[in-house]
Amino acid sequence: MKEQSKNKILFLKGRFEQKSNRSKPNGINLPANATIQLSNITKLKKELEEIQLFWKENKLIKNCLISVHYKQLIAKSNRIKGLFVVNQNPSYNSMVGAKYSQNNKKHIITHLVSPEIIQKSVKWLEETINIVISQKFDQQNFQEFIKPKIAEINFKNFPNLTKTKFKEVLFDSFYVERLSLPKLKKKDTNKKTITFFNLEENLEEVLTKIGIKKQNYKFIGENTIQFLNNDIDKVFDKAPFLISMNVEDIMKIPPLKQYLNENQEQIVIPLPKNEPTIGVIDTLFDTNVYFSQWVEFENHLDEEIPISELDFVHGTSVSSIIVDGPSFNKHLDDGCGRFKVKHFGVSTHGEFSSSVVINKIIKIIKDNLEIKVWNLSLGSSNEINDNFISLEASVLDEIQFKYDVIFVVSGTNLKEKEKSKKIGSPADSINSIVVNSVTKNKDKANYSREGIVLSFFTKPDVSFFGGNNEDGDYMVVCQPNGRAFVSGTSFAAPWISRKLSYLINVLGLNREVAKALLIDSAIGWDSKKSLDEKKFKGHGIVPVKIQDIINSENGEIKFLIEGVSEKYDTFNYRFPVPTENGKYPYVSKATLCYFPNCSRKQGVDYTSTELDIYFGRLKPDGNINSINDNKQSLETDDVNYLTEEYARKWFGKWDNVKHICELPKQRKIPKKTYPNLMWGMSIKTKERIGVKNGEGIKFGVVVTLHEINGINRIDDFVQRCTLNGWLVKRINIDNEIELYNKAEELIEFENNF
Repeated sequence: MKEQSKNKILFLKGRFEQKSNRSKPNGINLPANATIQLSNITKLKKELEEIQLFWKENKLIKNCLISVHYKQLIAKSNRIKGLFVVNQNPSYNSMVGAKYSQNNKKHIITHLVSPEIIQKSVKWLEETINIVISQKFDQQNFQEFIKPKIAEINFKNFPNLTKTKFKEVLFDSFYVERLSLPKLKKKDTNKKTITFFNLEENLEEVLTKIGIKKQNYKFIGENTIQFLNNDIDKVFDKAPFLISMNVEDIMKIPPLKQYLNENQEQIVIPLPKNEPTIGVIDTLFDTNVYFSQWVEFENHLDEEIPISELDFVHGTSVSSIIVDGPSFNKHLDDGCGRFKVKHFGVSTHGEFSSSVVINKIIKIIKDNLEIKVWNLSLGSSNEINDNFISLEASVLDEIQFKYDVIFVVSGTNLKEKEKSKKIGSPADSINSIVVNSVTKNKDKANYSREGIVLSFFTKPDVSFFGGNNEDGDYMVVCQPNGRAFVSGTSFAAPWISRKLSYLINVLGLNREVAKALLIDSAIGWDSKKSLDEKKFKGHGIVPVKIQDIINSENGEIKFLIEGVSEKYDTFNYRFPVPTENGKYPYVSKATLCYFPNCSRKQGVDYTSTELDIYFGRLKPDGNINSINDNKQSLETDDVNYLTEEYARKWFGKWDNVKHICELPKQRKIPKKTYPNLMWGMSIKTKERIGVKNGEGIKFGVVVTLHEINGINRIDDFVQRCTLNGWLVKRINIDNEIELYNKAEELIEFENNF
C-alpha cells in the first residue's frame, strides 16, 4: 500500500488584539470552609516579638529579615496582605527570597522590613487578638459568621487598627503557619561562595562588622561573594541569617569514556559556503582536523593557563557532530546538512571556576549577537539545589531574556559507579533547551542524571541519542587523533543544536516558535508521561529526521503562531476550524514557549512572568472552552478557586513551556458546535511582582488538530483562514532553502568609476 504523503506545517500570520485586565480585586476573601483560630494569631504575635527582640540586640544590619512559613504552596494573591505592609505597599516589594519546606509542599518567603514596621505589626496582632476575643470570633467561619459582623465593630475603640487592616491580619493568620529568622545550614564545607539576601546596604561594611577583611573575598555577582580563605566559616558562625544560598563555583567537562578507532578512513568534506553558523562554547578546538575550514576558532583561555593535548578532545568532538555528524553516524542523518561553527575555547578538560567562564560567556554573546543558537556542554558534578537556580543558569536565563539567542545545554552525566544524581548546573537553566541522553531503544542512558527543577519545571526539556556505553552502541565523533567512539549528554545536545539552527536560520522561524515546535515534536500525543519519565527524558525524545518535525500526518492540521503580549490579554477569536455535520471531528493540542525575565534572589519564585494559554471553541458567553478545561482566568461570576499546587501541576503555572492537550478517546465522538463557529486563542499575562516584565514579551505556539476519522481537511482550513484575514504560508523546505541561499549570497558591484 502506498504511504500517504504528509501535510506541510502552516504558518498563520494575523492580528492579535490586546486588552487590559478589567477584573478588580475581590477584597479579603477566604475559602468557604475557612475558620479563624485565635491560637494561631497568638502564636504569630509571640514569634514576631521574639524576632523583634533578636533584631534589637543584633546590629549587623539596619533592617530586619523575617521568614514567613505558609501552610501550603501559596499563590501571589494569598500572600500576606496585612503584616509588614504599610501605605498599601504590596508585600512583594519587601520580599528578598523564597524557598520550599523540606517536602516541597509549603512556601517559605523571606522579607526585609524596618524595625518600625515590625513594631506596627506586633500592635496589629495585639489589637486583632483583642477583637477576636471580645467578638467571640475564635473557631468561627470567616465568610458566614465573621465577615458580616465586622461592620458592627466600632474601630474607634482600637486606635492601632483599621477595619481593613483587621480583615487583612485575619487573612494572614489563616494562610501563615509561623514566623522565624531565616537560617541556612552549611552543608558543604568545601564551598567558598555564598549569596547574601539583598540587604539594601553596603555589604562590604556588613562583612567588616563580622570581622572579614576586604582582601579575603571578591564579588562574583550581585550579593554573591567568593571567599579566598576560611572566612566563610565566620559568616555561618556569626550571621547565618544573612545568607540566602550556597553557590557552586566549580564546573568541569563531563568525563569522556571513549575508544579510538584504529582503522581510520580519510573523510573528504567540501569547502563551506553560506551554511548557518552555530556557536560552540567548550574546551579548545584542534585546527588540524579534516573539517577545520568549517570552524572559526577563538581561544579565550587566560595566557598563564597551561594547555595539554587533552584540552582539545571534548570541544573538537562536539564541533565535529555539529559540522558533519551524519557523515559518521548514518543512522542519525537528520536531513539538515552541514553547519559552520564559531568555536570559543573557554576551559581546559579539568575543573575550572564557573564564575570566570560565565563572565567570558557574557562577553562572547554580546560580541556575537548574529549567532542565534549556542551549544554549551559544560556542567557541575554537584547536584542542583531544590530551592534556587544556580548562578550559572541564572546568567544564561538573563542573556536569553535580553538577547534573541537560545542555548542548548547538555544534561550533565553520572560518573562511573554513581547510581543516581540530580542534574548539575547550568542544566537548571529555565530558558535554555536542556538535553538528556537515551539509548537506541529509547530507554534512558545509564549515565543520565535526573530533573525536575524547583519541584515543577520540566528539565531536561528533551532527549536524544547520545551514545550508549552499556551495550557498545557509541556515538562516533572526530577528535584530534581521528575517529573515536564516545557517549554522554554532551554528544546528544549538538544534534538538537543542529535541528534548532535549521528551524531558525534556514526556515526563518523565531526562537519561540522553533523551541515550541521542537518540544511539541518530542511530546507527540503522549502528554501524560510519568514523573519518572519526565525526570530523565523531559517532554520526550526528539525525532531524528527534520522532516518529521516540520511536517504533520495526513489527517492532521498543524499550524504555527507567533505573537507579542502588550497587555493582560492577547487574543484572536478567528480560527475557522472546519466542521462536518455540525460537529468538530478533532482532538487537539497546543504547545506554548516564551523567554521570561527571571530573578534568582526570588528563590523558588524564579520566573517573573506567567503566560496562561487558552485555546478552543468559543462559548455563547464569549469565553473560550479551552481544550484542557483551564478556567484560571475566565471572566465569569463563578469562583474558580484553585490551589497553587493544583495550578502548577495541571496547568503549568509559572512554567515558560506549556503543553495543553486532550487525549484521543477510545470512542471517536466529535465535539458539538456553538453559535459562533470560530475557535479562539487567548494568552493571559500575569506578573509575579509589580514590574511589567511581560510587557512586550514574545511567544510562540504550535497547534495540532487531529482528525479522528483520518480525513485530510487542511485545504479547507487554509481556505477558511484566508477568508478570515489570515496570511497562510505552507512551510516548504525546498522553497525555504532557496530563499535562504539567495538571502546569503554576496552581491558584487561592478566598479564603473
